Amino acid sequence: MPKESIPYHPPVAFHPGETLAEKLSELYMGPKEFALRAGKPEKTIFAVINGESSVTPEMAVQFEHVLKIPAHFWLALQRTYDEFIARERHARSIVETVRWARRFPTTEMVRHGWIPSRTSREEQAVELLEFFRVSSPSAWEDYYFHQQLKVAFRISLRTAKEPYAISAWLRQGEIQAEQERVPSYNEALFKQALHVARDLMVRNPRDLFQQLQHICREAGVKLVYTPGLKKAPISGCTRWYRDSPLIQISGRHRRNDTFWFTFFHEAGHIILHGKKEIFLEDVEDLKQDATKEDEANVFAAKWTLAEDAQRELVARGRISVHAVEELAKRYNTHPAMIVGRLQRDGTVGTSYGRRFFVSVELPDLAEAKE
Repeated sequence: MPKESIPYHPPVAFHPGETLAEKLSELYMGPKEFALRAGKPEKTIFAVINGESSVTPEMAVQFEHVLKIPAHFWLALQRTYDEFIARERHARSIVETVRWARRFPTTEMVRHGWIPSRTSREEQAVELLEFFRVSSPSAWEDYYFHQQLKVAFRISLRTAKEPYAISAWLRQGEIQAEQERVPSYNEALFKQALHVARDLMVRNPRDLFQQLQHICREAGVKLVYTPGLKKAPISGCTRWYRDSPLIQISGRHRRNDTFWFTFFHEAGHIILHGKKEIFLEDVEDLKQDATKEDEANVFAAKWTLAEDAQRELVARGRISVHAVEELAKRYNTHPAMIVGRLQRDGTVGTSYGRRFFVSVELPDLAEAKE
């Protein structure tokens, strides 16, 4: 079998203007005379000789008549030179891209299956560009820092402590959302879905996330689980993506009280705050509307623990474990939500009611792809 040929790329290439200058010197013909004979403006010929302008097919044919050198010769010189310059620019851009790529938690991203593992830094950098669907680091900055497309991404990560990790987590959520097919958003159906979600919170079935995702999907809401990154300790995010509301949850800590408060908090943003903003939870160095965050917290508090139950807790102070179970049953909530509230208020210690906290089963992304 013949060996596969390896393309040859010359280490250096010269602009056709240099060859033209040499040929004119051989003929004792000045640029002005050549311009006259070729029927081209003097400034055009000088620009070619100085390497400031390219030889076009039309010019190559005119050169052929005057110099008796075939047009394809000049065009081949120009093509070789253009390819050489393009490769030089590409090499410089790769160096810049590798420097940019080092700022991302690529090891974690590979482990989660977000991007494939590559042996060289250059190849890994290219994978990151494809992951974000951008052509260069500057294009990434225009999108995530400069908000040049505010319709799609309405918050700048420039002030964030770890913008690279945060952007990776957000982008993975978008990729997952693109795989979800949902009908048009229906607010009435979504409000009904929250009642079913609350029932799931109380029952805590093993497949609760799949059931929760299904009822959200029927209401036109995309719900995705994206494992958190060490440098992006985000609990959740809400935004509209491709004309659908998207709730992205990291499963941070995976404790049921935290999970459900986060879910209802994000649901509150959808119902209360519309399409024009993106809400990132637990990212303190971003400028976000504190009033709207408080509103979402109140919304989540009402769905996880009724106001009557909250007032009763305040009145009782520290209550027995048995009373927690009785109160949870009476107000249709999970005991973990009550104990979590008591712990946050400082009414009880962190060891109190520990048996009520359970880990939420979340789908493994690697398994989901199989």
